Amino acid sequence: MSQIALPLAPRSKDDPERIVLGAANRHVAEALQEPERWPFRTAVLTGPSRSGKSLLARWFEGAGKGEAVDDADTLDETELFHRWNRAQESGRPLLLVGKAEGWEVALPDLRSRLGAALHVEIGAPDDEMLAALIESHAARRGLALGDGALTYLVPRAERSFAGVERLVAAIDRLSLERKAAATLSVWRDALAAVQGPEQGKLGLDPAK
Repeated sequence: MSQIALPLAPRSKDDPERIVLGAANRHVAEALQEPERWPFRTAVLTGPSRSGKSLLARWFEGAGKGEAVDDADTLDETELFHRWNRAQESGRPLLLVGKAEGWEVALPDLRSRLGAALHVEIGAPDDEMLAALIESHAARRGLALGDGALTYLVPRAERSFAGVERLVAAIDRLSLERKAAATLSVWRDALAAVQGPEQGKLGLDPAK
């Protein structure tokens, strides 16, 4: 599993902001690296909450690939239409980032133009990416997960970017509250805290 180190100001010298690449988003990263191939120099990026859309947009703009507009689905449609026109006039690629569902464009001219743009969507993480995300969130928190953590957590964790983030945050919180290492009892209680008590009880053997 690979990562992109984003060209942004890091929180510390050895802690650059990164995004995990996997089956759910590798095609997006590849598309963003070649904006010259986009129809009408425009791409629309969508995906679920906490999936790294904004990080990818910041990487795209920070790398000098073009202009990125985050939360484009919340902006005035006339303004978006003007930005599309400017992209055509200037030749500078335009990346529009919005939510995966419910983005309905009312302005006919804008709707037709965005319909002709490249559309890329971040999907749900598979098991391999889920494991990499757990490791990445734990590393950013300075959280040491005990032996067998991924074997235990991956089959039981919610298959979503936001769910993984909540789970690691719960493990970190419980470990700090108890002043104990993040081992089986902490993993189990964290799962129960974020997904319900039954999920935390599903098997107590980390090898299963």
